[in-house]
Amino acid sequence: MKISRRDFVKIGAKGLLGGIIAYSIPSLLRNFAPVGGVSRSLAAAYPAELEWEKRYWGFIVDNEKCIGCGRCVRACKLENKVPWEAEYNRTWVERYVIAEDGEVFVDSPEAGRDGFIAEPVNKKYLGLDVRKSFFVPKLCNQCDNPPCVTVCPVGATYMTKDGVILIDQEHCIGCGYCIQACPYGARFFLPEERVVDKCTWCYHRIQKGLAPACVEVCPVGARIFGDLRDPNSQVRKILAEQRVYVLKPDLGTEPKVYYIGFEKGVH
Repeated sequence: MKISRRDFVKIGAKGLLGGIIAYSIPSLLRNFAPVGGVSRSLAAAYPAELEWEKRYWGFIVDNEKCIGCGRCVRACKLENKVPWEAEYNRTWVERYVIAEDGEVFVDSPEAGRDGFIAEPVNKKYLGLDVRKSFFVPKLCNQCDNPPCVTVCPVGATYMTKDGVILIDQEHCIGCGYCIQACPYGARFFLPEERVVDKCTWCYHRIQKGLAPACVEVCPVGARIFGDLRDPNSQVRKILAEQRVYVLKPDLGTEPKVYYIGFEKGVH
């Protein structure tokens, strides 16, 4: 029986490791006009003649602005051809509900894709003494110390010179080690292709001077993207002027997604 080179590599890697662990946005979103008419294109700030490898990208999420509309999730699925089912997401939105006694409730119906409707999502909160409720968008944190890169047995997961973690799906053997290693739940398995997928900050767009799809469609500017090495970029100014937080800082992954408006209990 003939087997392909890719299947041979898969079989060999599985035996060696002792087993397996389990261009543009379409027209629906293309016509979106950013709030205030301000373009979120990166092209003006970073001319094409500049070397892109000198950039080092960062991402800021403003929880105080997010309204949980789900446009970011839908835009990401459309732009990156992510399956529409809720279990496949490069980005998603969670709702945190904090009761007066400090108990924290988290939900994310359909990954926040369709927003947070009053019914039936809110039934569980009837009679609850709520102190605060807010939305937390999630995505790949593009860590500076990424455990997913370390555990990949074939080097299919790697970091670019501008700080973005990508997956070479031609070489991915679908072992799932990176899924287990990611502490943020940012990776998922594509069963038909038998490879792993995740958020890339729309790397194909930022290389062309465009903002990630989720940033482009956010109606309230809750997602902000830019160059951490540029002192005049919006992300650098926010980091210098405001208090920001990262997810699970004790793990030492050094994430490059920063949050404004964190509350105790967010994880």
